[in-house]
Amino acid sequence: MRLLIRFAFGALFIDQATKYLVVFWMGLDRILAIDVWPPFLNFRYGENRGINFGLFAGETDLVRWVLIVFSLLVVGVVLYWVLRWHRESWRMMASAGLLIGGALGNVADRLLYGYVLDFLNMSCCGLNNPFVFNVADVFIFSGVAGLILFETGRGKKNAA
Repeated sequence: MRLLIRFAFGALFIDQATKYLVVFWMGLDRILAIDVWPPFLNFRYGENRGINFGLFAGETDLVRWVLIVFSLLVVGVVLYWVLRWHRESWRMMASAGLLIGGALGNVADRLLYGYVLDFLNMSCCGLNNPFVFNVADVFIFSGVAGLILFETGRGKKNAA
């Protein structure tokens, strides 16, 4: 459990610190674009009022609160699942911690700003990616990938 908490708080802290440094300290919220290592890494200011790629975006407080509640429910379900069935697996606990920390980072944004701050843009190989994301999204993706990859099936009832 301590490992999960460490990974969750670490992911939350790194996410919020990078958002603060890039968006506010470097002034991305004012200048809107910083080319770091074009086209591989660019900072582009974005306000995501929906979920991934702006899906279900809305300007209303109802959408904001629905997404906050949904994120917190996902955090609760993942926490229950890993504590119930995978407490002995450090890989599952670390993966769950990354997912939970990333989700809480985006929840913190919605509470503070009303939207999720995005700033990372990456393109490669002649493909121009118009989307922006943040470090929390990287942690969420990594956490989900780890939960899938390290799932052993222990705890599942035998169907036969």
